[in-house]
Amino acid sequence: MISQVDLLQIHLHFQAYKLALLSFVTAFVVALIVIPPLISFIFRYKLMDLPNVRKEHTSPVPTMGGIAIVAGMFVALLLWFPFRYETAQVVFFFSVIMLCLLGIMDDVKDMPAKYKFMIQFALAFLIALSGTRIQSFDGMFGVYELPKYAQYVVTIIAIVGITNAFNLVDGIDGLAGGLGFMSLVTVGIFLTLSGDGLTALIAFSLAGAVLAFLYYNFNPAKIFMGDTGSLVLGFVIAVMCIRLLQFNAGSPAPLIPHAPVFILGIVLIPVFDTLRVFAMRSFRGQSPFMADRTHIHHLLTNAGFNHSFAARVIYVIHSVVLMEVFLLRGLRMEYILLIMFIFMVVVSVVLKNLRVFIPAKGK
Repeated sequence: MISQVDLLQIHLHFQAYKLALLSFVTAFVVALIVIPPLISFIFRYKLMDLPNVRKEHTSPVPTMGGIAIVAGMFVALLLWFPFRYETAQVVFFFSVIMLCLLGIMDDVKDMPAKYKFMIQFALAFLIALSGTRIQSFDGMFGVYELPKYAQYVVTIIAIVGITNAFNLVDGIDGLAGGLGFMSLVTVGIFLTLSGDGLTALIAFSLAGAVLAFLYYNFNPAKIFMGDTGSLVLGFVIAVMCIRLLQFNAGSPAPLIPHAPVFILGIVLIPVFDTLRVFAMRSFRGQSPFMADRTHIHHLLTNAGFNHSFAARVIYVIHSVVLMEVFLLRGLRMEYILLIMFIFMVVVSVVLKNLRVFIPAKGK
């Protein structure tokens, strides 16, 4: 019987992923079962995501699919995750529950952005206070261990930034879920390889629930994850990435020699897209938070492509980034960062000018 497989020079031992697979499958099955009655409940009480000028859908669609995603993750973890009364665990799961409730309130009745940010910053501070912090840049730009206050600042900005980046990229059917699934599986594999298999169970559980959700979310979507799902998705990915950064740095033989840029690669598309859009709006003298149709998915749908094609294109770009950032690990981190930046700039320019090269009818 084959007990391991080599992929991109990574040795995957199947035995190490036994609990991960059980968590993944459990979360997948639970979410798959929960979503149909959830859709019926949302239809019954008319808790729909209504179309407007900033949204891609043209008819009301059930939202709050994140409830099923979170339910799948928690049921899987209750069965397979060895809970301990540790500060970091308590704070993390408390934060996930609070973000889920925040997302439900925002999906039911739009909350003012300032209140949402206040809660997110408070939860990010609690995560940093519990010990899950970005403590070092591993020599990138000549910076190694960060002062304690800088660890808190960088960690809080990273968690809030990544959380909202996934929230903002959730603009077409299947996109945020697909990118999140790929990122969760990647960080789960590398957490396991780094020796933190327990934390990896969280990533694999959420990945399984997200995959079940995607079955109902691919175009034409039967349900949206809403802020209920996208906030939790971005938050968990951010915390998992920081955990991988910590575990890798604390290892006597680090698995990832360029961990900071590798971690950035895992979240590059939503983070780069958010920064690009904010920069463009500010350059035009507009508020960075003003809604428009300039996100990466809009560049494709504006050119006449449907949601399904647009999501698949961005999946491919994300796959290229993940392979690129791993295979270039022999280079200095600054060079990898530059290559990633140039790649995303080129991608954005090409996608923005697709109309010039491809007629709209060639969907």
